[in-house]
Amino acid sequence: MTTGPTLDLATMSPQDPLADSAQTWRGDRTPPEVLPRELAQVDRDAPARVRWRALWRRHAIRRDRAEQTLASALEPVRGLPVARPRDVAGFLGGLLRERAWLVTAVVLANALAAAAALAVPLILGRLVDAAVAADGDVAGDTIRTLTLVVVGIVLAQTLFTFAAKWLAAVLGHGALAAAREHVIRTVLRLPLGRVESASTGDLVTRVTRDVGAMSDSVRFAIPEFILAVVTVALSFVAMAVNSWLLALPALVLMLVALPHVARYLRRAPAAYVTEGATYSRINTTLSETVEGARTVEALDLQDVRRRRAADDIAVSAQAERYGMTLRNLLFGVMDMAFSLPRVIVLALGAWAYSRGAVSLGQVTAAMLYMEMFYEPFDRLVMTVDRLQVGIASTTRLLGIAAVPPDRTAGTDRPHGSELVGTDLRFAYRPGHDVLHGVDLALRTGERLAIVGPSGSGKSTLGRLLAGINGPRTGSVTVGGVELLDLPLSTLRREVALVTQEHHVFRGSVRDNVILAREGSDDEAVRTALRTVDALAWVETLPEGLDTLLGAGNYVLTPAQAQQIALARLILADPHTLVLDEATSLIDPRTARHLEGSMSALLTGRTVVAIAHRLHTAHDADRIAVVSDGRIVELGSHDELMAANGEYAALWRAWTS
Repeated sequence: MTTGPTLDLATMSPQDPLADSAQTWRGDRTPPEVLPRELAQVDRDAPARVRWRALWRRHAIRRDRAEQTLASALEPVRGLPVARPRDVAGFLGGLLRERAWLVTAVVLANALAAAAALAVPLILGRLVDAAVAADGDVAGDTIRTLTLVVVGIVLAQTLFTFAAKWLAAVLGHGALAAAREHVIRTVLRLPLGRVESASTGDLVTRVTRDVGAMSDSVRFAIPEFILAVVTVALSFVAMAVNSWLLALPALVLMLVALPHVARYLRRAPAAYVTEGATYSRINTTLSETVEGARTVEALDLQDVRRRRAADDIAVSAQAERYGMTLRNLLFGVMDMAFSLPRVIVLALGAWAYSRGAVSLGQVTAAMLYMEMFYEPFDRLVMTVDRLQVGIASTTRLLGIAAVPPDRTAGTDRPHGSELVGTDLRFAYRPGHDVLHGVDLALRTGERLAIVGPSGSGKSTLGRLLAGINGPRTGSVTVGGVELLDLPLSTLRREVALVTQEHHVFRGSVRDNVILAREGSDDEAVRTALRTVDALAWVETLPEGLDTLLGAGNYVLTPAQAQQIALARLILADPHTLVLDEATSLIDPRTARHLEGSMSALLTGRTVVAIAHRLHTAHDADRIAVVSDGRIVELGSHDELMAANGEYAALWRAWTS
């Protein structure tokens, strides 16, 4: 017996693939992001002046890092991009335009509620003036009248506030439903190749944290923003009506604060996009570690993975600190812009009253307005911050829509069912082809087995034949039409792919099977299940076809879930089937029986079977042996055994 070459780990060159693989896993080739020394090490014993300069230096470094992250996120080399601000503005504007009457009703209801609330200080000011004019001896009728007016105003304010909150809830939840439907449609439109190039952590973060932040903004922040803007604007109007002189301090200081608000709004998107990116990185590291827990334990890599997670968290902490610094600066300026007017109005009111320019009632009303102004103004500042978080998350969600489609449907339709691949080349990374000029013409109704060692390009060839990916060069046609020129609904009636991966959706057994062809009756479902030897165990389930599957319901074994996936394929009824390790999770005896039971249904259809189990190849009409991205042998089992080449060696290894 001939033994293979031995490996000397001590003498491996840096270019050795095995050495590179180990380095990649341990993080040596793709190390965690290294923080600048100013961020990683803080000298807390330095003099106050030095620490103050270092604080602003760290802030500048964090700002530069955030802006670089945003720039790279807009046009990423790999993964999913983020949308540009104008796209977000257009999206949110579209949501509100579709509900223009609701937006108008929310603004009007809030305006009426705010006007009612703002009328009370004016009335109290008049009461003060009446008391001063009467030397404190105000007529009882006047007091009763003003009291009834105030009670009426409060009741009206209550009704208007209830209507405003109710309309805002309808607006927010309706807009949220539309936004979520848009995101789902966009996600489902993504090219599979682009989805697979994105990290798991990024996808998870976008569809969890970012959806939650967008939800919070649409349901609460947008209605609250409308309410706060209306209330603040009307407060200024009420203050000016009461006394334009006493309204000046608040107006001037607000205008002074506007540049700081503009600076925050300009820099906050980069901060929040960077935070989202760091959360994606943390999720990626955690999901990789959890999914590879057995490998981590087997290779004693616990410390390596913990360090990687700690490094990711350290980077995220710096991003959080930058966003927090921006918020603290904004809140400090805004608090000053509110607190100073109170003092100035009081001092200015005393001076103006002493000169007869304003009445005591006007000073009283102005101070009450300043106190009332604080709550909506504070809410406006907080809402702006929540909106920035939501907008940043929305840019990440809408970035999915920025991914260009990988195909454009044409008008031609197939004439026949011949599947032909010509000069197929494909690369997952530019300059690194995994297929090299493959030519393959399938005969209608034949069964072709594709075999070869792992990593040889079998699955990639199957994906091209099924129209999942397009070739870098060459073409794949069915009935004379390019696969990528067909609408997906037409393509899947022509060619279907079933891989090792499968998914059971939350719903009944029936729902899971008829996904392939909506409207199929129970007899068609049972026929499909019977064909894949699944009907017997389905009928033993508590509710039969009505048994609920998925999260929180009946749990299928991997083999049963794969049978459900095969039943979907049978119900879809395409003329060409690409089976990529489709029975890999079923034990060999069951798989053999299942494949045999499918034979009757598969008769007359073209079947491409990609498998490691060579009994599939033995039964095929032809066998394509793939090695290093090329078809090196093509023929029947007997022909290839007689040729005594690659296939014969694989067969002998399998049967021994």
